[in-house]
Amino acid sequence: MTTQRPMMNLYDEACFECSKLITKKYSTSFSLGIKTFDKRFRYPIYAIYGFVRYADEIVDTFHNYDQQQLIERFSDETFRAIKEGISTNPVIHSFQQIVNQYHIDHELIRAFLRSMAMDLDNKAYDKDTYQKYIYGSAEVIGLMCLRIFTSNDALYQSLIPNARSLGAAFQKVNFLRDVKADYTERGRTYFPGIDFNNFTEQDKLAIEAEIKHDFDQALEGIKRLPVGTRLGVYIAYIYYLQLFKKISYTPASVILQKRIRVSDARKMSLYVKAVLQQKLNAI
Repeated sequence: MTTQRPMMNLYDEACFECSKLITKKYSTSFSLGIKTFDKRFRYPIYAIYGFVRYADEIVDTFHNYDQQQLIERFSDETFRAIKEGISTNPVIHSFQQIVNQYHIDHELIRAFLRSMAMDLDNKAYDKDTYQKYIYGSAEVIGLMCLRIFTSNDALYQSLIPNARSLGAAFQKVNFLRDVKADYTERGRTYFPGIDFNNFTEQDKLAIEAEIKHDFDQALEGIKRLPVGTRLGVYIAYIYYLQLFKKISYTPASVILQKRIRVSDARKMSLYVKAVLQQKLNAI
């Protein structure tokens, strides 16, 4: 018995390191932001990102396999791990620890997994399914992170609309960035009422107005986040805001032809600027 807990600590750490590696491999933007969090927040956020990244891979990448069966198995194992407090899947194991430690609402997880499953069946979204998809695929992730950031329940409740707006802004920017792959390669149309065979500047402007509103509301919430979390979230915010601005300056016809991105050099300059703003109390 004396060696059991130290060995479990080693296993726990190895699982969190797996989630950290996944985050670094898939997203330089989020990785840089997470580095600025107080140390106690880093592993929990890595755990959430690793979990949602793997679920997303199932529906977006594993096309030569039974994706429906894989996502159902992933979901079953997730809730079994949450109940039992352990999993031999390192990504799920680190995630279940965070869910249990921070009492993350299981309905947020179910909403996320439902949205992932929607990608297997839905090729075109109407207004209702569009809202449901964005809530489950992005807004709930913001709420999971917010639960970790806020020990004060009153603060958590007051920041829910802002956290949802930030998640929605990120997801809608992703939709615009990935239009070429989603529409031409996967046959998906997320934005309701938009015909990408005839994607006009007016269509694009309407989408951008919706995204700007989400960004504006999100920023108000970021300013109220606890010290030790604010800078990291702000960095992710300005990265996506810069990507949004770049997309806004790009003609609708070009959006359909190539994936817009922000260079690593530009990301680093934004990172340095954000750190200086934090030191000057300008966030």
